[in-house]
Amino acid sequence: MSCAIACAALPAAAPVASAASSHGTAEQIAWVRSAASRFVSAELSRNGEGACAILNAPLRATVHGRTCAQRWGSRLTAMLRNPATRRRLRAQARAIPSAAVVVNGNVAQLKLATPLISGTNRFLWTEMCWMLEG
Repeated sequence: MSCAIACAALPAAAPVASAASSHGTAEQIAWVRSAASRFVSAELSRNGEGACAILNAPLRATVHGRTCAQRWGSRLTAMLRNPATRRRLRAQARAIPSAAVVVNGNVAQLKLATPLISGTNRFLWTEMCWMLEG
């Protein structure tokens, strides 16, 4: 699913904060939360292709002959064997709709207690949508 289709129903841009410490337009904040929600939903459903659809291009590259979807499919199967990982992902899914989002130019950070991949939950505005960078 493309960003344009997935985000078509998002609210019109307005300079308001969706959470007390969010910064950016309502549309930017909603797009970042939507991307994060779709990423976590794909992880919980073991959908490597869906997870890859949210990743920034360098993270989607084929590595050693394995596509992003193949790598993530294997990774998710292994990750979801662990009950603690499943609990963390479900907690993230619940937290994302109200998580603070800070947008600065073409970079956004989603403030969650745990990382979506690793690092600071950074999204990059590229390919006409917010893509998870790490």
